[in-house]
Amino acid sequence: MKKHLATVAAAALAASLAQPALAAPSTTPGATAETVTTQLPRAVRPTHYDVTITPDAEALTFTGEVAIDVDVVETTDTIVLNAVDLKISSARLTAAGGKQAMTPTITLQPDAQTATFAFDKPLTPGKYRLSTTYSGTINTQANGLFALDYVAADGSEKRALYTQFEAPDARRMIPAFDEPFYKATFTLHAVVPEDQMAVSNMPVAESAPAGEGRKRVSFRETPVMSTYLFFFGMGDFERATRQAGDAEVGVVVKRGVADQATFALDASADILPWYNAYFGTPYPLPKLDNVAAPGQSQFFGAMENWGAIFTFEYAMLLDPKLDSVDARKRIFTVLAHEMAHQWFGDLVTMSWWDDLWLNEGFASWMETRATEHFHPEWKPELGAVSTRNGAMNQDALVTTHPVIQERKTVEEASQAFDGITYSKGESVIRMLEAYTGRDEWREGVRAYMKRYEYANTVTDDLWREMEKASGKPIIQIAHDFTRQPGIPLVKVSGTCKGGKSVLALEQGEFTRDRPDKTPLSWHVPIVAAALGGAPAETLLEGSGSLEVAGCGPVIVNSGQNGYYRVAYAPQMFSAISKNFAEVPAVDQLGLLSDTGALGLAGVKPMADLLDLVQAMPADAEPEVLASGASYFSALYAYAEGKPELRGRLTKFVGAKFLPVLDRLGWTPKADEPATETELRSSLISLLGDVGEPTVVAEAKRRFAASESDPTAIDPSLRSAILGVVATHADAATWDKLHAMAKSEQSTQLRSLIYSRLGAARDPELAQKALELALTDEPGETVSPSIIRYVASEHPDLAFDFAMAHYDDVVKRVDLSAASRYFPGLAQSSLDEAMIGKLESYAAGLPEDARKPTEESIALIRYRRSVSEGRMPGVDAWLAKAGY
Repeated sequence: MKKHLATVAAAALAASLAQPALAAPSTTPGATAETVTTQLPRAVRPTHYDVTITPDAEALTFTGEVAIDVDVVETTDTIVLNAVDLKISSARLTAAGGKQAMTPTITLQPDAQTATFAFDKPLTPGKYRLSTTYSGTINTQANGLFALDYVAADGSEKRALYTQFEAPDARRMIPAFDEPFYKATFTLHAVVPEDQMAVSNMPVAESAPAGEGRKRVSFRETPVMSTYLFFFGMGDFERATRQAGDAEVGVVVKRGVADQATFALDASADILPWYNAYFGTPYPLPKLDNVAAPGQSQFFGAMENWGAIFTFEYAMLLDPKLDSVDARKRIFTVLAHEMAHQWFGDLVTMSWWDDLWLNEGFASWMETRATEHFHPEWKPELGAVSTRNGAMNQDALVTTHPVIQERKTVEEASQAFDGITYSKGESVIRMLEAYTGRDEWREGVRAYMKRYEYANTVTDDLWREMEKASGKPIIQIAHDFTRQPGIPLVKVSGTCKGGKSVLALEQGEFTRDRPDKTPLSWHVPIVAAALGGAPAETLLEGSGSLEVAGCGPVIVNSGQNGYYRVAYAPQMFSAISKNFAEVPAVDQLGLLSDTGALGLAGVKPMADLLDLVQAMPADAEPEVLASGASYFSALYAYAEGKPELRGRLTKFVGAKFLPVLDRLGWTPKADEPATETELRSSLISLLGDVGEPTVVAEAKRRFAASESDPTAIDPSLRSAILGVVATHADAATWDKLHAMAKSEQSTQLRSLIYSRLGAARDPELAQKALELALTDEPGETVSPSIIRYVASEHPDLAFDFAMAHYDDVVKRVDLSAASRYFPGLAQSSLDEAMIGKLESYAAGLPEDARKPTEESIALIRYRRSVSEGRMPGVDAWLAKAGY
């Protein structure tokens, strides 16, 4: 059947959907009030919120009313809610049936982010309703209820409102039990301008005039859910829909760009039925919207609100000026990730932020599964190796932490959203799924969903279901990889006996910055195979041996599902390197990842990595070629202050990768694989980054030609070419880019150009970009991105500027990102003095906000060790090779 867009108004939605019966909460929760971390007393628990919000978008204020049905389970004379930046003007408590009414004394505790309602006499166990009236502020960054401004297609200035409540920011719009364990149902009423659309988790139940050009929109009651999943949006929107089984999927966008959401809508309609089948539990809400918003955040790109996913436009709309394989991959994977959360996170929710990975790690893993199913041409199994490598880079530093880590405060909860939670979580799941078998893993997921639907869990609830479904010792392995930090290092040597390779395996720990660390121990699922041979498996603890059929080069971690580094004995590595072209692509990536990490950490010589890249065939998989090239972009950065070494690196990269780009050409071919389209863009960026002169010249030529010839830059290359041009810009080119940004009508392209203005290598232009970032011109959510781009080339300049203008910068950064934003500007520095600056900065922070600064300091120390200790080896290899 041919698919089509059908734009509808919010009122039409109410009439088009039938109300399903909502399931009751599970009676077998995985956690209890007695075992879950809390910052609130447990004597009172919510069952339902009836919320009315009246926003004044122009004044950036709102008023609200909320009636919370609660169960008092222990005698108490207080009810404590979370509330921050709210003024509570009145409160009233009534007992069930309205027979008793009490007016409490209200005390706000800003530091604790709570409001205490104290009563003259104790409340005995029973059912009550607490009603409050209050007012608050609409923010301009993505915390609580916030506003985003944009220029509409007709040139008029518009403002739209959205909410962002994760981790703990529902309390900025509603006095609430704002912890994930406190699930309840919600009914929302919003008083909004009559010409605007209101959107929430559920379909509209009714809409009626409210006077003074406004209407009161009431939404259907939600299932039981946590406060952080509640959503409200309001603006000059349009909505397009598609039916997907029993649910309606939709996209909600600013008026005039619905055609850019076609790809996202099609993908949503495909993914939802597939997830229904995989999880074995159908999506329980009547509709699922993806709501696109202009702007960006320094903290997140999308949020899984149940039934109303929030997404910034760059992660959902396919702008024709920026249409590319990379853009389509980004949109699809973001959709697949957030839609997976409708089960992992929304239907079944972690009890407290310690187990955030139950949401994020599983959604990240599931997005890869969906991509493998719907878009195998993108080779997502290769991308999974890069994801694992990114996690390991963080996990190998002294500042790492376990996947499951105690989070005591609001600030610590916000810091939980990192590469360990997402990418290590995904990688560990991938390893365990491979160990159990895909079918057995799926059965465990289905059992987990069925048992704990509408409830809260801790990680061991999942492991028990997995162990039951697979019959394998999942719990021990999972505990090793989620309850302690770090990465196993498997050292391998081997001999050939009777046509078999006999491997000696010894387990240690890989670190980037602690060579003398006493290693931890893991139960490690090992898979090894000789080239072209059958795999052999073992579960390694400490040391052991493994027989592998065949005596050719042997790959340990064959298939790259394991979360560990591999260090081969020299003779084994030499055999692999000589036969690198015959190694499967996924293992080529794994070898590059391990060899690069071991070389940069000083465990193995850097020559090993350079030999592998040298042995890489020109027709290798695009992901492999891009990975090899990316190491030289990193080495180029480490060679800061060493112009002769940088020159050698540029020559080597040009000799190795320019022929690949010449083969691909600068114009995409109609029938080329998607991975080649993506590789072309990557190579232009990477070759441009190291200053390869012919690529820089061609990028500049096409940029100049695009003023009169719109076809001079293919949309798939626009981002890459603009990046090269901005990096190597002179003053005239920078001014031309600035003028383009000011006149650009596309929100996404406008943001991209403004951000790239910060990428200039010329220090004077970088300073100019910093000053531009503190004006109103780029937009508040884009300004921090400009400063971050400056930091990529001039970290010391960017950090010093941000510190000197702290108040102006911090107001442009969403609160959840502030503690990591400022030290993040400095982390690419190679200057010892920067460590002292960061230590001084951290000294002025609360203790629970210092972790990101400690991570940046650790990264700077590591980078300095590479620059001073490893780059001489790179220089010697290049010189010997004639570069």
